[in-house]
Amino acid sequence: MIIALLYLMFAGAYLLLLPAAVLLYLKQRWYVASSIERLLMYFLVFFFFPGLLLLSPFVNLRPQRRKIEV
Repeated sequence: MIIALLYLMFAGAYLLLLPAAVLLYLKQRWYVASSIERLLMYFLVFFFFPGLLLLSPFVNLRPQRRKIEV
């Protein structure tokens, strides 16, 4: 029973928790990342692809609307 619970915890972390953290990290650092950091971002997207695919319908990564002052 403990093994099944452990597998369930790891699956939840792999499919929900860690991809959500990756998405937050990508949103904060996408436009200011260095080349090495961007390589790390690409690796994280590749590694957590199933979880990112599950969370993608609920994420809006479009840039914020510009405010034009007159």
